[in-house]
Amino acid sequence: MTGFHFVNCAILTFGPHAVYYLATPLSEYDTVGTSVKAALVYLGTALVKLVCLATFLKVPENDGFDPYQESLKALIGFIDVAGLYFALTQLTHRNISQNHKFQAVGLGWAFADSVLHRLAPLWVGARGLEFTWEYILQGIEANANLVLYVSLASLGSLIWIRKNKPKTLIPIIYVCALILATMPSITSYLRRGLGWHLSKVVGFELLSSLVMAFICWQLFYACQRPSN
Repeated sequence: MTGFHFVNCAILTFGPHAVYYLATPLSEYDTVGTSVKAALVYLGTALVKLVCLATFLKVPENDGFDPYQESLKALIGFIDVAGLYFALTQLTHRNISQNHKFQAVGLGWAFADSVLHRLAPLWVGARGLEFTWEYILQGIEANANLVLYVSLASLGSLIWIRKNKPKTLIPIIYVCALILATMPSITSYLRRGLGWHLSKVVGFELLSSLVMAFICWQLFYACQRPSN
């Protein structure tokens, strides 16, 4: 029974990444290499973030919300944006379109994030004797993060690669990118500052990811249309 629970949670956590790859044109254009490169860049940025967190942040005395500490975490979190910039603009990619490039990068980024932050807890906790909803919620959270990272990669593609953007949309693109980049700090505040339960936080992440994905899709579509 415990093994069955672990398998279910693992499929919920990592399965949507495979479904996304197989159900979209990414599989037709063989973009695995791009996703793998993006995943490696993510691991590099995660290492840099870990060093920065260990250097500049002190160990909290309690689990409460510390505005100063969380502000530093938010600033350090922008290392992810730098990593995405490198993955989108500096890595060599196959001859794939801009649409497929940002999706492959976002997919690899999200998969690496799930492996790094959820595989070990799943292996240790979901195989326990007692059933818990925590790991199912973590799987749903991984799905929300997949949507968020692909959305952030799409905005990064518009900011750094797409040159002829409508000027009226540029401020909206930057504001949306800022919201997505600071989403970990927002959810941290909901958990520690407002005391939200994990299920409530995951529900917020899922809803906000879908809303932001819709907005990013509209922005990307608007920027693709030829200007008059």
